[in-house]
Amino acid sequence: LQLVLLAALIAVARAGVIGAPAFVTPAAATPLAYAAPAAVDTDYDPNPQYSYAYDIQDALTGDSKGQQETRNGDVVQGSYSLVEPDGTRRTVEYTADPVNGFNAVVHREPAVVAAPVAAPVAHVAAPLAVATPAYGHTIAASYYG
Repeated sequence: LQLVLLAALIAVARAGVIGAPAFVTPAAATPLAYAAPAAVDTDYDPNPQYSYAYDIQDALTGDSKGQQETRNGDVVQGSYSLVEPDGTRRTVEYTADPVNGFNAVVHREPAVVAAPVAAPVAHVAAPLAVATPAYGHTIAASYYG
């Protein structure tokens, strides 16, 4: 009778009616875990859409950059620009979609340099030396720049 009960208990355990004991791996000595089914994301949007933009023009630091982007489903279009340390403006226009992948076109504009304003040059006559020789003559020298 005990042998029949033991066999029935093993059969029930194998069928999953009673929780099976955790198996222990010899190396790690931790029970093996079974993966739970993945949770379904109820916030998933099959057709995401957005649009955003920003622009920074900081006269104090000289920081000048901006970006704009729109998305409609799997198609993204946008551009960004910035002034690089050498003064050139780099603008990148990009698109991304499932057929063509990501594509970007880079444009560079030369630095805009203000023409230097020439300062007026003043010519001042100033005596460099005055000498009175023993002969009684006075010599004065001046520099005219």
